[in-house]
Amino acid sequence: MASSILVVGEVGEGGLAPITKEMLGAARRLSADGSVGCALIGSGVEAHAQSAIAHGADEVFVVDDAALAEYNADTYLQAMLKVAEQASAPVILFGQTNLGRDLAPRLAFRLETGVIMDTIELAMEGGRLHGTRPCYGGNARAVHVVNADPQVATVRAKSQEPAIEDSSRQGQVTNVDAAIDQSAIRVKVTSRSGVSAEGVRLEDADVVVSGGRGLGGPENFDVIEELATVLGAAVGASRAVCDLEWRPVSDQVGLTGKVVSPTLYIAVAISGASQHMAGCSGSKNIVAINKDADANIFKASRFGIAEDYATIMKPLIEAVKQEKGA
Repeated sequence: MASSILVVGEVGEGGLAPITKEMLGAARRLSADGSVGCALIGSGVEAHAQSAIAHGADEVFVVDDAALAEYNADTYLQAMLKVAEQASAPVILFGQTNLGRDLAPRLAFRLETGVIMDTIELAMEGGRLHGTRPCYGGNARAVHVVNADPQVATVRAKSQEPAIEDSSRQGQVTNVDAAIDQSAIRVKVTSRSGVSAEGVRLEDADVVVSGGRGLGGPENFDVIEELATVLGAAVGASRAVCDLEWRPVSDQVGLTGKVVSPTLYIAVAISGASQHMAGCSGSKNIVAINKDADANIFKASRFGIAEDYATIMKPLIEAVKQEKGA
């Protein structure tokens, strides 16, 4: 069956990636009476097809091949072109992930259409997808429409509500032959290196506590880490902090760092420059602590405390501990 919306799913160590579940929920709401498809590309991904159905897919297009065990733009593009042809969906959604950032524009170019990157709101009007995305460093929002089909968009994590899982849902699983043309593979991965991290991943965290240069030095990040531990949150930082090597670059939130969309974002001693706001403007609630009452961060905050962090953090941490019964 033809899908009205096709979600390009991703699989992690724990099963379907959270962003895939969020996009399936959005697709369910957008498709009205139409069907929702989900593409699963990789090696061993067929085992997750039923999970995609339980989260809202009517049909799962599975491209399961050993050649797709690791992401490679040349192989995944071949697979996606086959899935797009078979699904015939007028709308294709990717996550704003490493895969989505790379693959969505490539697919759109090959299909001679356009792509809306990093959307935070989605709506269907007159059969056209309207994607809202931040612009001008997160200080404004623009609504974009792709006039050609398929309409391709990437979706920011945590910007959409996932559908409630229903294990009783029934759907169709369609296997798509990868038939990878090895001669078309131009890039070969020779090695990988990763940075080990403890605790909650910044991109996945529901709560983020970030510190800025106003903390005065790396030793003062202890209070940021302590509050994050009490809240079960991830630790973030401004670019200035990472440039000074107070924190690793992997902690950077902003235009040239990571984009986060937690339920709660606590910004401590961060002025709120547009470059930083571009990385956290999608947060549902921003709480700012800054001794400068005129700091830009307060314009985007739901709650603000105009006070020196040194006098606020310890009482705040104790209050949170008391509330949590720690």
